[in-house]
Amino acid sequence: MKVSVIGASGRVGKAAAFCLAEESVVGKIVLLSREKSLDKIQGETLDMNDALAAKDIRVSITPSSNFEDMADSKIVIIAAGVPRTPEMTRMDLAIPNAKIVAKYAKLVAKYAPESIILVITNPVDVMTYVAHKASGFPRNRVIGLGNHLDSLRLKNIFAKQFNIHVSEIHTRIIGEHGDHMVLLLSSTSIGGIMFKDFSQYQSFDVDGIIEKVKNAGSYVIDKKGATEYGPAYAVSNIVKTILNDEKRILTLTTYLDGEIYGTSDVCLGVPVKLGKNGVERIIKLNMSDDELESFRLAADYVKSSADEVMSIIKEEIDLY
Repeated sequence: MKVSVIGASGRVGKAAAFCLAEESVVGKIVLLSREKSLDKIQGETLDMNDALAAKDIRVSITPSSNFEDMADSKIVIIAAGVPRTPEMTRMDLAIPNAKIVAKYAKLVAKYAPESIILVITNPVDVMTYVAHKASGFPRNRVIGLGNHLDSLRLKNIFAKQFNIHVSEIHTRIIGEHGDHMVLLLSSTSIGGIMFKDFSQYQSFDVDGIIEKVKNAGSYVIDKKGATEYGPAYAVSNIVKTILNDEKRILTLTTYLDGEIYGTSDVCLGVPVKLGKNGVERIIKLNMSDDELESFRLAADYVKSSADEVMSIIKEEIDLY
């Protein structure tokens, strides 16, 4: 199957493309960038092909600045945008990146109208909303990386803290991919046992753990300039789930229309059943009172941010 990556010259875009090239289910990958970055992605293509030859993997990788080449893609990944520096919040990127995402979402709608859009660009919840509105795609075919990466980071923290294999940790972050993320401790389990039945539950530092997850990306950016492998493998995980029609439950950014405690007209990270058609079902949640309050705060914050962004870029880009 064919997957296209817009913004493939960036660190996350190229890393995601390479991860996808290693997946047997992906037969064709188109690396898309602006004309001035074409030489760079041509070089990336040559480098990737050399690496794949060492693993006896054969996949077609096409570097291009012609967006018509995304035609017939099953999935189009939007990774283009202004990169975040350590002192910047994800929302500092909202206006410039919204213009970029809206432009590319409209191109996807033009050249790959049956595709599924996967948004990586930050702030991902707002950008997913922009992509949904700009593309005109049904909501099941526009998703954001969102809290899937946060949830993987959380699993890692739990595994290290309790010295338990990461596969035994079943937990997730929902809400915003940012300061208003919500840890679903009430439904967390370890080895099939609810965490609330562990002696550590009462003294567990929820706020401290959330801060670690919130700042995980900033820590990496501060040390090496950008996050790459974590987002790339998370993207690969999502793409493989769709292409293999695995029906897995992942925490992704999707447009809500009242499914979760009446929350509507906002894109947030929630558990969804993911398959060949994109989001096939939004999983309804039971939350503790504290978790629900935090989720509603996240919804209010992201919705107001999205409304503000849309009101600004609407004047420059015809979204409707």
